[in-house]
Amino acid sequence: MNISTALKVLPQYILPHHALSQLMSRMTHSENAVLKNGLIRQIVQHYGVDMNDALEQDIHAFKSFNAFFTRELKPGLRPFTDAPNAIACPADGAVSQVGYLHDGHIMQAKGKTFTAVELLGGSVERAAPFQQGAFATIYLSPKDYHRLHMPLTGILKEMVHIPGRLFSVNTTTSQNVPRLFARNERVCCLFDTPAGPMALILVGAIFVSSIETVWQGVITPPSRTTIRSWSYQDTAPHLSMGDEMGRFNMGSTIIVLFGKDKMRWDSGFCAEKSVKLGEKMGVFL
Repeated sequence: MNISTALKVLPQYILPHHALSQLMSRMTHSENAVLKNGLIRQIVQHYGVDMNDALEQDIHAFKSFNAFFTRELKPGLRPFTDAPNAIACPADGAVSQVGYLHDGHIMQAKGKTFTAVELLGGSVERAAPFQQGAFATIYLSPKDYHRLHMPLTGILKEMVHIPGRLFSVNTTTSQNVPRLFARNERVCCLFDTPAGPMALILVGAIFVSSIETVWQGVITPPSRTTIRSWSYQDTAPHLSMGDEMGRFNMGSTIIVLFGKDKMRWDSGFCAEKSVKLGEKMGVFL
């Protein structure tokens, strides 16, 4: 780690992650016109947000910064693949890593891995279907659309909220903080699908002041100190490919897991590739 990288990464170990994120939450949910319009304008200009994609393009019309950040897209702007047995990309963003688990380990960056057991809150039982399976990690930057959608049709079986830190999830941090995604706060959603068990893991990050799902609403904040889980039986939500399943406030990461020999990634779906919601990223077998 060189000096420049160290100055970006090491201070994160001592920052009061949750306190900063709670402060950010209050700011982003404020309906003060001067504050929210100023924040929106800064993000649009600094990150080059394309407001032509948004259903509402007038930044003054949003009730709060959070309403802008979780804005809807124009209908039909992200058509979902209709290829046979297709698995669709669940978000706009960039592929951080993609591939297959080896001895239960998921690639985070060169020389760094974490396990499916760690990612899923220490549960061997939850991780068992994915031990030799497939994974994809997709990073959503502040300029991206921040609603998450179903890669294929599924029935929700369990949701787990796992407390943790809130390190940044950008490239520099993921290359230098060991087990990053298994350390950060996250919400794991476990589905039964035509491709077998599928997990969608919504990973929090510094200043990510809200993770929510369409069936449960806001999961965090506030954070907790112990793992919480919800099991769904007779009332299990059934979501079709393309249905909205959750959303972030501020940039973060979604990780997708499938079981062994259940699917195959497309050859063009690779690390560092920019991706759009709905495009084909693989097929189930």
